[in-house]
Amino acid sequence: MNFENQLIPGVLIKRYKRFFVDIKLKDKKITAHCPNTGSMMGLLNPGNKVWVTKSDNKNRKLKYTLQIIKANKARVGVNTHLTNKIVNEALIKNHIKEFAFDKTVQKEVKYNQNTRFDFLIKKNKSKFFIEVKNVTLSRKKGLAEFPDAITLRGVKHIRELMDAAEKGYKAFILFVIQRDDCKNFSIAKDIDNEYSKLLTLASKNKVKVLCYDCKFSTKGIKLGKKININLNG
Repeated sequence: MNFENQLIPGVLIKRYKRFFVDIKLKDKKITAHCPNTGSMMGLLNPGNKVWVTKSDNKNRKLKYTLQIIKANKARVGVNTHLTNKIVNEALIKNHIKEFAFDKTVQKEVKYNQNTRFDFLIKKNKSKFFIEVKNVTLSRKKGLAEFPDAITLRGVKHIRELMDAAEKGYKAFILFVIQRDDCKNFSIAKDIDNEYSKLLTLASKNKVKVLCYDCKFSTKGIKLGKKININLNG
C-alpha cells in the first residue's frame, strides 16, 4: 500500500483536539491532520521524529497528514485509514496464508442493521468475515498490545463475530501491528479487561484470531509476517 505522495520528515511538537498535530518541518511549523483518534499511548512525546505526506487536494484545509511516528527507535504507522487498505492489498496478493486461495473479496459488508465487517471473503460456498484491528501500543520490548483504551466498539464486533460463527460463517479477527519492532502480541487486559475476557471466550467458540506485523519503506506500508499471539497476557 503506497502513500499518496513521498514522505516528509519532521519533528512532533504536540497533538491536540484528537485530529490536529503540530509538527516542525525544517524551519517552519505546520498543523497536520492526525488520522488516528485513539489514545496513541506511548507515541506522542514532543521531539519524536515523524513523517507526513502532503495532499494534492487543493480543497483540503489541512494539507499534511501524519503517517508515521518514531518511538523508542521503532517506526509506527498511525494512519488508521490505511489499515484496511494494507489488508486488502495483502488479501488480493495472497500474502495472508490463511486466505491464500482463489476467492472474491468484498469490503465494508453489512452483517445486520447495526454492524458492518471490514471484509467478506467468498470461496465456493464458504463465507469468511474478517474484522481488522489496528495495533500501535507497545509497553514492553518486543510485545505489541491491544487496545490502548477501552473499546466498546471492539467488544461489539467480537459479539457479532461470535453470532456470525454460530450461523455458519467463518469468523476472523485480524490484528495488524503497524510497528516494526514486535515479535509477540497480547491483549492489554489491564486497559480493557472485558475485551480480554470476551476475546478469549470467542477464540474458544469458532472465532479465529490472527496477528501480522507490517513492513515499512519510503514508498508505503505492507503487511509483513505472522506474529505469535498470547491471549492470556
